[in-house]
Amino acid sequence: MNSGITVTTIALLVLTPLLVWRVYARLKTQMQRQRSIFTRHYTGIFVFLAMIVVPASELFGNLVSLGALAVGIAGGIGYGLWGLKLTRYEETGEGYFFTPNARLGIVIAMLFAARVLYIGFELYANQGGTAPTPRFTDSPLTMLVVGLTGAYFATYSIGILRWRLKRQKASLTGQ
Repeated sequence: MNSGITVTTIALLVLTPLLVWRVYARLKTQMQRQRSIFTRHYTGIFVFLAMIVVPASELFGNLVSLGALAVGIAGGIGYGLWGLKLTRYEETGEGYFFTPNARLGIVIAMLFAARVLYIGFELYANQGGTAPTPRFTDSPLTMLVVGLTGAYFATYSIGILRWRLKRQKASLTGQ
């Protein structure tokens, strides 16, 4: 009787909680007071919009996954706008700073990390099988999470950039 449990499987099961904890700890440090840097905001906009556009270009034949991506985008925009309302903005002599709501950012990032981990487990479990490995864009749930994550962080980056440009314009006009 072969139960299919190997040393690799046991190592994977033992190391997964460690990986989740490290991702959470890293995210927690990123959700603290940050200096507003233009290039970082532009990079965030570009990367997270690409995170949406690239899978969307593959989905025109799969309306269910495309719909899930669209729903995720709508939810991510709303979630991002809510996150911007909860953000603390500061203008000091040292520069411009913002403090995102840690819970919102960590929840959305951990949701994405959990989905990526699930896909990794799925690939591991299906290795050597006769069924073809599904594409990343085949799962509506994955597309929902991608849309939610990409739209949240893109919306957040756009909002922070708009705040920064507005503050910079006000300081130039002396307001």
